[in-house]
Amino acid sequence: MDKVDRAIISYLQYDGRMPFTDIAAELDISEGAVRRRVKRLTETGALQIVGVVEPQLLGWDAAGMIGVTVQAGQSDAVAHQITQFPEVTYLFMASGGFDLFVEVYCRDMDHFVSFLNQKLQQVPGVQRTETFMILKMYKLSYRWGEAEPQRAGHRPRLDLEDLKSSS
Repeated sequence: MDKVDRAIISYLQYDGRMPFTDIAAELDISEGAVRRRVKRLTETGALQIVGVVEPQLLGWDAAGMIGVTVQAGQSDAVAHQITQFPEVTYLFMASGGFDLFVEVYCRDMDHFVSFLNQKLQQVPGVQRTETFMILKMYKLSYRWGEAEPQRAGHRPRLDLEDLKSSS
């Protein structure tokens, strides 16, 4: 991945529907070059372009982060099982008091309790869970890595001279 790929990603992190012609004009490269690079980045799995919705606006009102303690040597197997649950939006291994953290969105508290008791705690290797309900979301962003902080009404500024030497 070179500087041009990173610049394209930066623009798409702010607007996943930004026309390739606009990105090309900003970077002083051809629209075809942008299209080919985006295709390669998506085919290799380096980039996903998806629609992100606010779960609460769709009626998914019970959200939580669940710390999971796993039987020794079972983290990968347990994690693989947990990834299969549609309520799970984010799953990661961590150091510290828990082996895994699971972010979950459910329709309501009944759904959340059912998920916890009938799905998560039934996974072989799960020893203990501790639930942290999300009471209020202050920030949810997928703009990290390549994205520069954006000022209102401005697109990311990129050093075009550096990009030209990379293309």
